[in-house]
Amino acid sequence: PVVAMHSTAAEIDAGLVLRGRTEAVRVVEVRAETSGRVISKPLRKGAFVREGDPLCQLDPGTRHADLSEAEARLAEARINYNAATKLAKEGFASSTREASARAQLQSAEAAVERARREIERLTMRAPFEGYLESDTAELGLLLQPGASCATVIQLDPIKMVGFVPEKEIDRVRPGAPARARLITGRELAGTVSFIARSSDPETRTFRVEVTIPNPDLAVRDGQTAEIVIATAATRAHLVPSSALTLDDEGRLGVRVVDADSRARFVPLRVVRDTPRGFWVTGLPDEADVIVVGQEYVTDGAPVLPSFKEATQ
Repeated sequence: PVVAMHSTAAEIDAGLVLRGRTEAVRVVEVRAETSGRVISKPLRKGAFVREGDPLCQLDPGTRHADLSEAEARLAEARINYNAATKLAKEGFASSTREASARAQLQSAEAAVERARREIERLTMRAPFEGYLESDTAELGLLLQPGASCATVIQLDPIKMVGFVPEKEIDRVRPGAPARARLITGRELAGTVSFIARSSDPETRTFRVEVTIPNPDLAVRDGQTAEIVIATAATRAHLVPSSALTLDDEGRLGVRVVDADSRARFVPLRVVRDTPRGFWVTGLPDEADVIVVGQEYVTDGAPVLPSFKEATQ
């Protein structure tokens, strides 16, 4: 026997479901810009740091003496320049001598700035508020320019990253609300903050990022998540999962009873999964969906179904 249900389409807020993962909004490896031996005690991974906190301190060596020398040369150059300017105004010195004194003054000013900058580079600081993902450089370690001091990670807010098939990408809009469920069961809410303009050349999918507040830092980098991005409302039918079937081409759909009381296969697209069944599109607003016996009838076969109450 064939059992069918009369289904009427309803308007629902469709959602695009993706498998994704969490990702830190920023991860920065702080590196040395000058050479020197570490003289600060190391901070251990997991430690909380604020923007500007010192992470690694290098031995200044002779840098303070270099600065004092540069400042003395600057004072001398300033005196020489003032004297040359005065003599030039009174006609006792050439403009060439004044220009040379000015160049020496500018060179001395640049030398002082370089010496001060070199001292500033001795202290490597946290670029933003976050957590250390690695220990800072060990006490006594000799660092060269480019050597790692520490890795700082920012988890508030946090990103949910998923990849959208090219046939679905036009459904996603910046700022669209989104939900995420972690593998732990925790549910989160955020908004779409980024949609890639170019696809992955191998998978032909587009990277999409959802930004989610994480003030308690309970969500970690790299957790698996199911992401649901809200899309434009659409009219869909709620059908029981048992009604779905495949045709000879492997397409997913249902069999319906047409106006001539014959079975007909209709391919569908699932837009939402619920405990009561699947919300699907592809059917007309009114349809008689075969829910029992659909596997035993073929397209065009006459059917005389009994009817059951719709899932809705």
